[in-house]
Amino acid sequence: MIDYTPLWELMKVKEISQYHLIQNGIAGKTIYNMKRSCYVSTSTLEKLCKICDCTPNDIIKFVDES
Repeated sequence: MIDYTPLWELMKVKEISQYHLIQNGIAGKTIYNMKRSCYVSTSTLEKLCKICDCTPNDIIKFVDES
C-alpha cells in the first residue's frame, strides 16, 4: 500500500496548505484520495514534487500489508 504521510509532514515543515495544492492544479478529490491512501497518477505525483520542490521519495512510502 502507498502511504502519503510523508507528504503531509513535508507540507507542515514547508508551510504548504491544501489550498495551495488546489491553487496549483491538484484537485480536491485527489487530496481526498491521498488522505485515504488511494491511487493517484504519476503525473499528479510529478505536480506534487514540483509544488513541494522534492522527490517522490519525500512524499510517499510503501507499506507492506503482509
